[in-house]
Amino acid sequence: MGIHQFYEKSIGKNESFADAKEKFGSTARFTHVWLLANGVWKLKRSFSYDHQYVSTAGTKSDIFDNDAEIKKWLVQNNIPALGIGLINDGKLQEVKVFGELKKGVAAPYNSIWNVASLTKPVTAMVTLKLVSAGKWDLDEPLYKYWTDPDIANDPNTKLLTTRIVLSHQTGFPNWRFMNKSGKLDFKFKPGTKYQYSGEGLEYLRRALEKKFHKTLDQLASELVFKPLKMNDTQLVWNDKIDLSRYAIGYDNKGNAYEPTKNKTANAADDLLTTIEDYGTFLCSVMNSDGLSKKVFEDMTSHQVQTKKNKYFGLGFEIYDLGDNDYALSHGGADQGVQTIFLLLPKTKQGLLIFTNVDDGYKVYEKIVTHYFGEKGQKIIDIETK
Repeated sequence: MGIHQFYEKSIGKNESFADAKEKFGSTARFTHVWLLANGVWKLKRSFSYDHQYVSTAGTKSDIFDNDAEIKKWLVQNNIPALGIGLINDGKLQEVKVFGELKKGVAAPYNSIWNVASLTKPVTAMVTLKLVSAGKWDLDEPLYKYWTDPDIANDPNTKLLTTRIVLSHQTGFPNWRFMNKSGKLDFKFKPGTKYQYSGEGLEYLRRALEKKFHKTLDQLASELVFKPLKMNDTQLVWNDKIDLSRYAIGYDNKGNAYEPTKNKTANAADDLLTTIEDYGTFLCSVMNSDGLSKKVFEDMTSHQVQTKKNKYFGLGFEIYDLGDNDYALSHGGADQGVQTIFLLLPKTKQGLLIFTNVDDGYKVYEKIVTHYFGEKGQKIIDIETK
């Protein structure tokens, strides 16, 4: 598997073809199948696809096809380590990891990353699989299973449902510690507008744990991690973690942060995983594994608008790309963590990007437009306008 680069000669006035300069024109991905027959290698089949002209191919230098250029680019942008996962035809096709975990230690392809809020889609899928199995109800009030003491006397508590939580319409702040009181409260009536909230996911976790008498990490292991063989993924910090592969987080001056070591699962934050494991999970999401048709439709429907051409579904952000096309996405950001993924369910394509530095987001645009071309640019435009 690889990438062709096509160059064209542009002949100027009074210039011969031999003297004309070559100009980069387009790229295309290819897969060649070779067979060894009687000691001789023969090209059996050749596929060429995903042709992109220079206007949509992304970076003019195509640094993503040159490992040395990528490494140089990361140094220029002070990115210690970068992980990229590429999904095609609904399958994880490629994993690339660049940079260093710490000085002199190259980041392996199976580096373990804290992916911050990319935890939330995992919690969402655990919940939606339970809904699909008829064991949980999207619109049943959560107070039947859990009520936080801080809001026990507020009538808004009875309005909270799983649908409202997964579409970030609880009315909660992102985290209660952001309030002067340090207590949980409602900023508005649940279900009336959008406000991103990690507290909402944690509220849902407590309700699930009460109903099923299992911890979130037990439910996630049973419903997601074990079936998908995500052996390097976990919600809690313990002795199973191979510290030699852990991507330490850094600030933009190169100072390392202490790792977050959760002893209990957080439904909204601090999942530990690899590009390969999380890419496998995203393929499962896009292929609606374990989800009923109705639940997948709910998950990918516009539950609430967050900005022009951008919405929250159930657990996933949705970009409206026009022509009945859309992208599913989610990002993660913490100290020393910047992560994001994008899925194109109609074409079964996907992209995930992990970085381990405060401002890792600054490399997103070049990567997204390189791999997704015009659709990637549409996503960037929605996000930045």
